[in-house]
Amino acid sequence: MYLTILRYRKRKDIDDNALTMDNLRIEKLARGQPGFISLKHFTSEDGEVVTISEWASEAAVHAWASHPEHEAIRRRGRNAYFADYALYLSDRPRVHKFGRS
Repeated sequence: MYLTILRYRKRKDIDDNALTMDNLRIEKLARGQPGFISLKHFTSEDGEVVTISEWASEAAVHAWASHPEHEAIRRRGRNAYFADYALYLSDRPRVHKFGRS
């Protein structure tokens, strides 16, 4: 498993509809990529947005990162939507699970 975690804050002057449409497109594209496992978005009370995606391998993440449409949307994020962001990548996450049967 390979995890990516994107944390960002939106600029105040963005087109929220455009960001929503780009996020929906990213999710649709990601779900079609080999090695994709899951993707979730969360917005905290203070406005920070967190996106967590799981992939089968680091190679799958690199292939996803080089997808031309994904690259274009990422550029748009940096140029038009994000006040700041941090991307965390982990090929060896420590995982602890609990589940009631």
